[in-house]
Amino acid sequence: MRCVIARFPFELTKSGVLESMKGVKPEPVTGESVIIGRRHYPVKQVGQVITRQDRRDFSAGEVLRAMSRLGFTCRTLPEAAPARIESSLQRASAMLGTPLSV
Repeated sequence: MRCVIARFPFELTKSGVLESMKGVKPEPVTGESVIIGRRHYPVKQVGQVITRQDRRDFSAGEVLRAMSRLGFTCRTLPEAAPARIESSLQRASAMLGTPLSV
């Protein structure tokens, strides 16, 4: 399948990606990841191995899109929980260090 990563076209196949990642030790995953075989790889590491380019040359989204089109399972960062909304009275009380009594 033809995929464009960092403005360069690549002819990628699922078996080709599996072969490229064979023997590559996964780095610790702190963000988006791709499951290749039984291992979780960071997206940027996969992109670097299959394109042989510097990680700064492409975005994680480009690699995620290509890997998902090839049929690999991709994991994205979970969305952050919404911040607790405080009233202006609660904020002022917290700044003054006095407990809010109702």
